[in-house]
Amino acid sequence: MLNIVKKEEPSKKRELATRLLAVVAALGATAIIMAFLGLNPFEVYAKMIEGATGTAYRFQETINKTIPLVILSLGIAVAFKMKFWNIGAEGQILIGGVITAGFMRFYGGTIPTPVLLVLMAAVSLTAGGVWGVIPATFKARWNTKETLFTLMMNYVAIQITSYCVALWEFPVGSNTVGVIHQQTKYGWFPEIFGQEYGLNVILVMTLTVGMYIYLKYSKHGYEITVVGDSENTARYAGISVKKVTVRTMAISGAICGLAGFIAVAGVGHTISTSTAGGRGFTAIIVAWLAQFNTFVMILISLLLVFLQKGAIQIATQFGLNDYASNIITGIILFFILGSEFFINYRVIIRSRKEGAK
Repeated sequence: MLNIVKKEEPSKKRELATRLLAVVAALGATAIIMAFLGLNPFEVYAKMIEGATGTAYRFQETINKTIPLVILSLGIAVAFKMKFWNIGAEGQILIGGVITAGFMRFYGGTIPTPVLLVLMAAVSLTAGGVWGVIPATFKARWNTKETLFTLMMNYVAIQITSYCVALWEFPVGSNTVGVIHQQTKYGWFPEIFGQEYGLNVILVMTLTVGMYIYLKYSKHGYEITVVGDSENTARYAGISVKKVTVRTMAISGAICGLAGFIAVAGVGHTISTSTAGGRGFTAIIVAWLAQFNTFVMILISLLLVFLQKGAIQIATQFGLNDYASNIITGIILFFILGSEFFINYRVIIRSRKEGAK
């Protein structure tokens, strides 16, 4: 008989050792599959690294794809720590991105770019915050299911984005907005330290440190933890659960909306329904794996983007189809996610006689 028993709070060293063992096991398992396919595992791993960081352009693309994912993970983590299951990050990043693109199109060239950037950041934060407050208000007042509500809000955001893309279509008939102000770069992030992604990195590091302090050391962070542990305990302690719920989702949505601002003004300089690119759902994995540690989220986001870029490279280099490269990525993620089970639970094997006793 198999009995699954929850462990006592594991030590940090044991957690780290288990995760490292999972990574080694994942690499070993994928190496066996590669050998079965007639490939040299070491050569494949080298090409994965090359695909993610082999050239300046590839490295920049890896950073640009990582930054929105980190920010979305930060937004998700705030809500999830309170046990408010915000599945609406996809919609929140789109709403932030749409309003940023709109301001960039209509005010680029008429307002100085530094002022325009501040304005776009403010409206994207506001739009994302509103998108988060709506389901939070319904949850606080009428105890609606936030999972379904936030998921439905995603589809509303997708339709709004589709409408705006059709409205702003350029060139006509392309079904895209095109790169906004490609020649003049009005509303684009300026280069810092000679890199286009310099300001992106500064923003994400500032936000990461700020959210770490907010969640760990602020009164609001304490209230989020208490509400997440037990709403009844929170009420007994004099904490307004409704107020904390709405406020926290305003912050969660605002952060995800800010990711839309960065995706448009700092990375792609356009808007479409693929701007989110599924990262709102991937951010859930990142937040859970990081156990809401904001600094660990950066490492996990980098790993996931690295695997994605590496999979594309080996598919091209070795003539594999997308399914084969995705299987390799999936196996690595399976082992990493599976390690979370063995960190928190212990499997005890007992004979039938022992079970009968």
